[in-house]
Amino acid sequence: MADTILSAAAKHPKPEDKSFKYGTAGFRMKANLLDSVVFRVGLVAALRSRKLSGQTIGVMITASHNPPEDNGVKLVDPMGDMLEASWEGYTTILANAPDAEVEGVYHKLETELNINPESPARVIYARDTRPSGPTLVTALVDGLKAARAEYTDYKLLTTPQLHYLTRCINTEGTPQSYGVVSEKGYYEKLGAAFARAIKGKKISGPVIVDCANGVGGPKLTELLKYLPKALEGGIDIKVVNNDVLRPESLNHECGADFVKTKQRAPPSSKAGPNDRCCSLDGDADRLIYYFTDPEHGFRLLDGDRIATLAASFIGDLSREAGLADELKIGVVQTAYANGASTKYIVNGLGLPVVCTPTGVKHLHHAAKNFDVGVYFEANGHGTVVFSPQALKAFNTKSPESPAQAGALETLRALTDLINQTVGDALSDMLLVETILAHKSWTPREWDLTYTDLPNRLVRVEVTDRYMYKTTDAERKLVEPAGLQEQIDGLVKKFKDGRSFARASGTEDALRVYAEAATRAEADDLASKVAALCKQY
Repeated sequence: MADTILSAAAKHPKPEDKSFKYGTAGFRMKANLLDSVVFRVGLVAALRSRKLSGQTIGVMITASHNPPEDNGVKLVDPMGDMLEASWEGYTTILANAPDAEVEGVYHKLETELNINPESPARVIYARDTRPSGPTLVTALVDGLKAARAEYTDYKLLTTPQLHYLTRCINTEGTPQSYGVVSEKGYYEKLGAAFARAIKGKKISGPVIVDCANGVGGPKLTELLKYLPKALEGGIDIKVVNNDVLRPESLNHECGADFVKTKQRAPPSSKAGPNDRCCSLDGDADRLIYYFTDPEHGFRLLDGDRIATLAASFIGDLSREAGLADELKIGVVQTAYANGASTKYIVNGLGLPVVCTPTGVKHLHHAAKNFDVGVYFEANGHGTVVFSPQALKAFNTKSPESPAQAGALETLRALTDLINQTVGDALSDMLLVETILAHKSWTPREWDLTYTDLPNRLVRVEVTDRYMYKTTDAERKLVEPAGLQEQIDGLVKKFKDGRSFARASGTEDALRVYAEAATRAEADDLASKVAALCKQY
């Protein structure tokens, strides 16, 4: 096998002047730099599976909301979770090994991690619609073959579908079974759960879904076949930005990231006043809602809004079901969450809020400390996770009234409708539609639950993002020395001011976030903090 790894690695040489780091989004960069990385991820996937006695590991080739010329790769653990943190380091080590040393580093990890080379290794993989995908799949397969892994190609999938399948495979035939191991099984599970969740409720008008010209478009079109139609009391979905034949259109002036950062609808949007709209991102793991108010113009309903909507609804259902005293419900946010949303959750909903560093792996881990953990990043990436105790309570509680029985049935339906492995734009969209139908709310009524503080997010290019180090869930800079004190001094000059700067996880840039009492002040604070950061 040694010669196999060595000779296979020679076909995928590492760029001499590049170093790689497995971050929040796995590896992500220009696609033409990824060949050696993806080959070595194949080796890591085999090692990880062997370490876990042959459980199946997932590999997803995608760059999500990034431009079409980028790509990326990330590993999925057996229960559909992100890769265990310690393995990010091992993956980084192998990705950076000189070509001639790949085999030696592989065997060294095998020894240090006490992995039996004769244990089975099983891997599944998929990709999004980027033109570089097939070439990178070839590199991945070469790595899997060199490491003697069994593998299955699921072709084109959304990232959440791959997470779903990974968990399904590893729980098949057990009491924790998560679903049927197939793409069709995913659609059937969501479709059946949605029908149960909206039973007897009316969905008002169509929802216009911008699919970012990515893989979410064809997958949503397929999902529609399994959803109850509007004529049957179901849902009317109008799919837009569904061009997967022109690679350059992916995420171009459309998609969740465009809407969130530009704070406007895609130019291609044909929506009228008060029309309910949402946008996915390129791999369909983010979701942003929005509408145009005739009086106030564009209104954004981002991840904070989805989190408050879900937490409010599930909290109400738990009380109706007589489970309020048994279940601990909480919301997990990052520093990017709007300060007004945090106050609304704590003071309006009476629920605890935990703040973690940016990155879904941090939020997901923290959410598991609750019986019902709701987490959404402001960018629209998030989900709800239910503890075994919560699932047991929903299934064993004896209802004492028709209202209790209805609440329990809706809660059970939600546990199937929500993709608990990872943020899933298609699943989350059906969740939002369910809640709005139950509440008989328009987007405007949802928007009126609280008033966002005006905010601005600015990107600042830097030569070395690793010199910017943070603490306090990324809300404070500890390096470069002295910068945070200057930021604090600026913030004090603005009413309701809040600002922080953190390094991007995917590029040499800083993200500067600012809030203040007015739009002009938020813009001014953001530009002043950005100017400060540029001086370092």
